[in-house]
Amino acid sequence: MGYRKLGRTSDQRKAMLRDLATSLIVNERITTTEKRAKELRKIADKLVTLGKRGDLASRRRAGQTVRNVEITYEDGTIQSALQKLFDDIAPRFEDRQGGYTSIKKLGERRGDGAETVIIEFVQETVATAEKA
Repeated sequence: MGYRKLGRTSDQRKAMLRDLATSLIVNERITTTEKRAKELRKIADKLVTLGKRGDLASRRRAGQTVRNVEITYEDGTIQSALQKLFDDIAPRFEDRQGGYTSIKKLGERRGDGAETVIIEFVQETVATAEKA
């Protein structure tokens, strides 16, 4: 089997993963369960790859997954999640060939004992940038 069902029907699962992907783009870091994060990583990496390509077809393809959410910054500018993906996130990974997200374990959730993690976009270190 190539994916986890996450205890949901296919339409519910796709909607949940779309929401998680949009939240990851908007906040650049989210806390969720380990199984959801591992499924989200596949989608997020594909979205960043589309963002790196940057053409109209890629923008439309990414628009099928990313929700239409507006981000309002403190200086008053408004940006959609799709714009943030193509203008801010994807250019950071121009020299990277994959592995755009990292998963860090937090421990078990108190209510049901589910393993919780933080999934976030990888931050380029200064040492890595100097080597290039």
